[in-house]
Amino acid sequence: MERKEPVFVHSEKEVCDKSGIARKFIETRARLNVNVDAADNFLVKRFYNIDHNTYLEGALPAKTKELMGLVASASLRCDDCIHYHIIQSYRLGASRAEQEEAINVALVVGGSIVIPHLRRAYELLSELYAG
Repeated sequence: MERKEPVFVHSEKEVCDKSGIARKFIETRARLNVNVDAADNFLVKRFYNIDHNTYLEGALPAKTKELMGLVASASLRCDDCIHYHIIQSYRLGASRAEQEEAINVALVVGGSIVIPHLRRAYELLSELYAG
């Protein structure tokens, strides 16, 4: 199966312009990745490469994979990962309803402990899908 880069509907700049939460997340992630990149760690580079390649277009569309990532991230209760997958899903054209349904799956899988993370996820969704 050929893998290729996904085609984004929204740029990272558009996301930052729509959402202060997303902007802060993207800026912080970029700033912190400078330190990680400077360490020049072979295993970290390998893992980042695997992560990148996982979300390419393939047998499953990239949008579907990002929504799956959102389910796993919410179930595991990782706010950074939740934000990342919400942003990427949005950039790939996922609707708010699709994102909410993915979070519903995470709630069933993870249980009530997911609720605080769901609240923060909905705050980001509200900013991205406003208007």
